[in-house]
Amino acid sequence: MSKLIVKKFGGTSVADSVRIEAVADIVEQTVKEGNKVTVVLSAMGNNTDELIKLAKEINPEPDLREYDALVSTGEQVSVALLAMALLKRGIKGKSYTAYQLGIKTNSSHSRARILDVEVNKITKELAEGFVPVITGFQGMNDRGDITTLGRGGSDTTGVALAVALKADECQIYTDVDGVFTTDPRVYDKAKLLENISFEEMLELSSMGAKVLQLRAVEYASKFNMPIRVLSSFSESKGTLVQEENNIMERPIVSGISSIDTEAKLTVRGVPDIPGVAAKILGPISDAGIDVDVIVQNIGADNTTDFTFTIDQSDLSRAEKILQDTSSSLEGGQLEVDADIAKISIVGRGMRANAGVASKMFQALADNEINISMITTSEIKISVVIKKGEMKAAIKALHDAFDLDKELDS
Repeated sequence: MSKLIVKKFGGTSVADSVRIEAVADIVEQTVKEGNKVTVVLSAMGNNTDELIKLAKEINPEPDLREYDALVSTGEQVSVALLAMALLKRGIKGKSYTAYQLGIKTNSSHSRARILDVEVNKITKELAEGFVPVITGFQGMNDRGDITTLGRGGSDTTGVALAVALKADECQIYTDVDGVFTTDPRVYDKAKLLENISFEEMLELSSMGAKVLQLRAVEYASKFNMPIRVLSSFSESKGTLVQEENNIMERPIVSGISSIDTEAKLTVRGVPDIPGVAAKILGPISDAGIDVDVIVQNIGADNTTDFTFTIDQSDLSRAEKILQDTSSSLEGGQLEVDADIAKISIVGRGMRANAGVASKMFQALADNEINISMITTSEIKISVVIKKGEMKAAIKALHDAFDLDKELDS
């Protein structure tokens, strides 16, 4: 039975002409099987990083409108080359920019969100036997300016197009075989998951797993669009990310994510009064800085130490804001610690199983790994530890929860 499939390929999958030919082979095979295909591409290899480097050589803090105009050019190269490779194979490939197709976003340059996807042109092309090859990562705002969706934004483009086209599946091709119980580059016992729920994937993506962009998973979950994560370098069947009701197994812990690019900030000795958290975090939020783990410790002297984590890229801005905030609150010292890592365990089975937290903490204690912060949700427990202990913590937790075995407990 013919299917409509959206295939998105990441930068490593189209890194050079050899890889583009390999992608063309994958698309050709899918077309020969009788399916209709729409392709979304990232820029080739490290092209976007090189463009960002050029921008910052001109201005360390470039104008974001012009920044988007620059970094969006990489995808136009890859889509044109793939269309050429398809045409050489007798397949009617046709390249398009997001601008040409009318992928509309808000005006938050460098981190825009998709508002609408016009698919009339794509639908017509598909009906006429074409394979549209579309630039990922970008769109346009209501003024006609080019916008970009943030790193990994091509994933979101792929999912948004799949939803708008009412596709049967969105396939995201990367340089790994799918979603693993943890990063296989960190621990060789990591196991490929056959499937995982949207909710679990959201938690893993938000906690550092880089296989899928968080917004792409949010979009897919909202519209119940199945995502299959595959490798363009192997014939693995990959991992299907789907609605929980369609998954039979309910493992206690499905996976472990980690991130070591955050920093911890602590404002000491601020008054313990109503609204102090809002006064500290309000200006941080207004500056567009995302806050992660939050801990407030109340002392016996009616003061509080307020601690939270942010991405290190936002650290200098956050420090300036907090220095002003601390002075206005008559607070004490501002402390910064960039030597941290965050480890999270995620699993739907946590809802119905007691003792998961204690098992996690014991495994870390047995390996003499100290915890400085803890946060939880219904299916996730996260801890902040020293950066140098991250790999040891991942291995200890992976072994403690037997994640290299069949996940049917």
